[in-house]
Amino acid sequence: MIPVGLPSIVRVKLSSEDAGYLSMTPVVIQEMTPAQLIELVVRVAGKDPERVSELLLRGSLVSGATRFRWEGFRAEPAELADLLAALPEAQPDRPFVAARCLRVVLSGPYCRIEISRQAGARRRWLQRRSFWDALMEQAADPALRYREYSYKDGADCYLLTLNPAAARRLREQAGLLRYSALEDRVRAGGFEQIEYYVTR
Repeated sequence: MIPVGLPSIVRVKLSSEDAGYLSMTPVVIQEMTPAQLIELVVRVAGKDPERVSELLLRGSLVSGATRFRWEGFRAEPAELADLLAALPEAQPDRPFVAARCLRVVLSGPYCRIEISRQAGARRRWLQRRSFWDALMEQAADPALRYREYSYKDGADCYLLTLNPAAARRLREQAGLLRYSALEDRVRAGGFEQIEYYVTR
């Protein structure tokens, strides 16, 4: 019989989806509150109550390289609505704050280059500026707009569409990057947009 209502604690089994046929991957059991589990589910399903209910009942989801499994349960609509209401909402009028930006993604039709703040802010020897500085300067463009709240990233996402000259300038500044492999990808990248992910 399927339990009805939110349990006080959910025992969640974590295992790797990357496990090969012959490899033995240990299963980790983690205890979560319903709120923690729903926050995990929302990263995959968004704040759609029907989809969240379906995943809670199924008792399984895959996020990245990890599979999460638990004993499925049927959530009461009112309880579920309260937990979903406590999660962040998109705020289109929220100003961009460079100091809270954790990563950017340079994207185009055949290009997707993720750059963390840590990687982008590392300066080459004797360089006063970093590539991260160039990215944050670009964010001052009035064309920067709010796109969505990403539950997967736990951050607000802002999008800037680059004109060809701005994209070319960024490629030319790739030499500021500390890591040569990343520098090569940026120089060769056919990116047209920058996605900025900013925590609250």
